Amino acid sequence: MKEADLVPKKNIKTMSKNSMILPKFIGFTLRVYNGKTFAVLKIIDEMVGHKLGEFVSTRKQFSYKKKKNK
Repeated sequence: MKEADLVPKKNIKTMSKNSMILPKFIGFTLRVYNGKTFAVLKIIDEMVGHKLGEFVSTRKQFSYKKKKNK
């Protein structure tokens, strides 16, 4: 058996945003915990050497709401 046959490439959940992305993770789909939900992260070759937390936002994007005219 090959090493790739032993590890499924579907939705691996992790809570560690400090983990380094290694070359053997390319093609995997990870679900990284951002503090509230698990964000889906597809690993590509440009991500190698970076940490998981760099690609998962932990805050909502803020926008002002318009007032309704009465």
